[in-house]
Amino acid sequence: MKSNIQILTTPTADTPGTALLLHFDSKRYIVGNVHEGLQRSLIQRGKRLNKVTDIFLTGKTEWKNTGGLIGVILTLADTLRSAAASTAENTKLSQRNRVSEEPLSEKESKEEVGATGTVQDEPSKSVKPTLTIHGSPNITHTLATARRFVFRKGMPVDVNEISEVRGTEDWHPTWFDENIKVWAMSVEPDTASVQSQPQPTRKRSFHDFMELTSDGPLPSTTGEIEELRPAEQYLRHQQIRKGVLSHMFNSDWRLDALFETPLEDVHMPATVFVRNPETRKIEQYLGPMPGGSETLPKINVLIRRPWPGALIAHLPPTKPSYTALSYIIRNHPQRGKFQPQKAIALGVPKGRLFGELTSGRSVASKDGKTVFPEQVLGPTKPGGGLAVVELPTDAYVQNLITREEWKVPTVIEGVEAIVWILGPGVINNQNLQDFMAELSPMKHIVSSEDCCSNYLALDSAAAAELRLHQIDSERYPIPIHNNQPVHTPQTYSHEFKAVRQWIPAQRGLQVQLEPAVLVQDNLVTLPLDTAKVLREMPKDALYLARAIKHEITSEKMQRELSSQNLPSPDSEIIFLGTGSALPSKYRNVSGTLLRVPGSGSYLFDAGENTLGQLSRIYNQQELLEVFRDLRMIWISHLHADHHLGITSIIKAWYKAVYGDNNIEDKSAKVSLTEQLMDPAKVMLEQRRLFIASDEAMNHWLAEYASVEDFGFEKLVTLNVWAARPGRPDTTRLEWNGAPVGFDTIHPKLNQAMRTATGITKLAAANVPHCHGSKGVAITFPSGFKFAYSGDCRPSRSFTEIGTGATVLLHEATFDDELRGDAHAKLHSTTSEAIGVGIAMGARRILLTHFSQRYQKLPVMDGLSGPDLELEDEKDTSVVDSMAPLDTGDPLTGHKSIGEMVEDDSTLTDLLGPALRKPTRDNTKDDFPVAEILTPYRSNSNSRPNSTRVSKVNTTRHKPAVDTKIGVAFDYMRVKVKDIALLEKFTPALLKLYDQSPHDSDGMSDEGESAGARSERINRVKTKIGGGKMGRVRQSDGERNAVRNGVGLFDDHSKGEGKQAT
Repeated sequence: MKSNIQILTTPTADTPGTALLLHFDSKRYIVGNVHEGLQRSLIQRGKRLNKVTDIFLTGKTEWKNTGGLIGVILTLADTLRSAAASTAENTKLSQRNRVSEEPLSEKESKEEVGATGTVQDEPSKSVKPTLTIHGSPNITHTLATARRFVFRKGMPVDVNEISEVRGTEDWHPTWFDENIKVWAMSVEPDTASVQSQPQPTRKRSFHDFMELTSDGPLPSTTGEIEELRPAEQYLRHQQIRKGVLSHMFNSDWRLDALFETPLEDVHMPATVFVRNPETRKIEQYLGPMPGGSETLPKINVLIRRPWPGALIAHLPPTKPSYTALSYIIRNHPQRGKFQPQKAIALGVPKGRLFGELTSGRSVASKDGKTVFPEQVLGPTKPGGGLAVVELPTDAYVQNLITREEWKVPTVIEGVEAIVWILGPGVINNQNLQDFMAELSPMKHIVSSEDCCSNYLALDSAAAAELRLHQIDSERYPIPIHNNQPVHTPQTYSHEFKAVRQWIPAQRGLQVQLEPAVLVQDNLVTLPLDTAKVLREMPKDALYLARAIKHEITSEKMQRELSSQNLPSPDSEIIFLGTGSALPSKYRNVSGTLLRVPGSGSYLFDAGENTLGQLSRIYNQQELLEVFRDLRMIWISHLHADHHLGITSIIKAWYKAVYGDNNIEDKSAKVSLTEQLMDPAKVMLEQRRLFIASDEAMNHWLAEYASVEDFGFEKLVTLNVWAARPGRPDTTRLEWNGAPVGFDTIHPKLNQAMRTATGITKLAAANVPHCHGSKGVAITFPSGFKFAYSGDCRPSRSFTEIGTGATVLLHEATFDDELRGDAHAKLHSTTSEAIGVGIAMGARRILLTHFSQRYQKLPVMDGLSGPDLELEDEKDTSVVDSMAPLDTGDPLTGHKSIGEMVEDDSTLTDLLGPALRKPTRDNTKDDFPVAEILTPYRSNSNSRPNSTRVSKVNTTRHKPAVDTKIGVAFDYMRVKVKDIALLEKFTPALLKLYDQSPHDSDGMSDEGESAGARSERINRVKTKIGGGKMGRVRQSDGERNAVRNGVGLFDDHSKGEGKQAT
């Protein structure tokens, strides 16, 4: 049986770790790091995870190694859910066919068909596929911290935490299945002062956890118990964590399940229902609520049963683990070759019995004697294997090379290759080099920052950026990369060069394990040929770009730019991810950096691998300056695509500000008492990074900080309470329960906040998407105002806080033709996003967060049609504080794998018929009264979930005279004063994508014929035509549309297919 292990990733900015895929026909296994960016690299290479059943994590439990784990689990769960739905549908069809083709008896008919006459689903007899994660201590805790925003059904996740492992006399494998045997090697640093197994530090109640099942809810951890021995207490705490994990991935909890309870016992916030006594239908209750000023009626109501994971307010404590795992992986022994002559000599006739012996089963000869397989088979061949070894630092080397496994034939026999995953500088360790030389008969593959180049791992995104750079080099930088490794085998000593087959790891490099161990480089993926990308640039697009550059450098254009009268015109917006839901080939998930001269840098959302995106835009020195200037991170809501990159960002900030060696220094810690007594002093005495978000986000950071010290002690975690509707100045901020802010009754605190953050005001609004979703508007001392929507439907409250914004950054997930999808998934369309900007009076509008169904360019319908509807939140409390934020249903905005597509969306009606500013002639027709649905509250507690329709005449919210609109691409850098230039490059971009049917990275753009492509490009050209590029007759409104049209600057898109986060 053939098997191999292939290198998926090596250390680069895009892929900060090393991952391998062990391949059997029936199964797949991930070995190594499940780092941020892994899913996106798999999409780039067309690798699927649908057969992965086990993940073997190497190294320590830290975000560097596990940052992509949550996303991979969600992907696998969605893949299985899609497959299960397909299987169920096929089962139903086969049942219907059987019912229609075969007459049934009366009894059989009653059993087969329900009371309504529909075919009943057969209960599934198959066992749910389980994903098992093997790793060092704290993996379970890491996953359990995500219980507030991760919820999937149908794929149990089991975690096998491995601490100290030493062999026994028989050296049984740590784990095995039908394909492989695995020996885990846990290695401690020789200078570690901590035990390998984390020990809890405080007592927790356990009385209610003795009966943990997958059916019942998990009670909260409160109260005191008797003192337990550390090992016993650790096991009990692990049981709590495993219970949480079970409910995250294998729960039977349903969002639509209701149970009856007295109204006075309802915990707010919650959606409350009652049964109408006349119609017997369930209706939403709109009367007085608990916690309000009105008297509660003595009635029973219906509420959703709380999600079990939400009942665990706090996980049991843990401590960082320093255990680093490595593995020896071997195939099972292969039976020897069948020798027919021996079988015949023993009286076994030819035919079926030969096959039985070959399969390892004994048979009877002609004379009745038993013939055993070993009598007719050649010598058994040891299974081929390899070791995957991770050494984070020099401190792990000695304890690894002195392990007994390397000398035990039972373990090491058949192992002919080692993949070394090494931390920075470890390759230079002399003891390690000597050890590799001793094992020189083996093949050695080294994956390390020292030995692997920082190549462009995301070929499609990089190729797209190179083309855009040719169109507009000011806005689109060339991604920083280096195809030359720091070290090669030739740079080391003569003795080390003698190690046979020492090979730097490359993506696609493969080690065949059976039938013989061989290193194969025929599948190695070469770095992107950047020269080829540039050679294949359409000449017409380059000609247009040169003409446009000449135009924008003219005196007339420069006068227009200099007369814009924008506050902080040199503020720069850098797009690190412009896609929705999950990473893709062309777009990363959400992340935007704002740099305001004289104030600082500010990050709005930080999806997975935001740090990698930054590392492609800035060189090392520039990136250091960005982090030293970083003042605040705003997280709009707790969906995985908006915050799973924040841990890496915080750690990089800490390293930039405090250096490599200070992260473990506890001498500068400030006590909670000091912080509560004088927060202004604490903010100003040391550099601190502000994290502003819903309290659930900051709680997640606090819980994960017990796994890894990533700099949490230097954070100011601001819990944000949104402004009340109609009162945009009522936003509240809290730090560890104490009120802080920019306009409190304490002038000293106000000044400290302004000095530490560089801003003068922060206003937040609840927006309709999921529980805790907020939009934000930040004002700077210069008067520059930046508004960011996050994910949401168009919101009146957000419009209020963003009134007069200099720049609005708004999500535009769907084109206008998919308005129904936008409603169902609580997102916005292009026109709706622009409408919010118009209602705000925003000077500049930038659109982002495009559905990954749109390849390279989104559909831009502008303000198509006479009606501009701005809808505000309806009943978004369906995902309330007691429900998981990511339920995997349409309300979260995340699609399952089966629903996603990977085709190239058309550019039809790209600019829409008009983006017209109101004038004396067209105001009435262009901007009718819009309906805005807003939450209605007669007071702060009554009628919390009803809505009212507000009539908003958009003519009273005219866009500023010079309103400009642009669309974002990944890696795009645009200064506020240059947003007006984005539309100028539209003709060149249309020409670029019109004449680039094939990417230089080998990826083709499919989905329409060449004729259809040319036709719809021409339609868009007709809309934007004029000037030097082919003038056509235009109405005044169309000329206004061109002047104020959409700059097509959106780069990366992925088919909403393959992988999900």
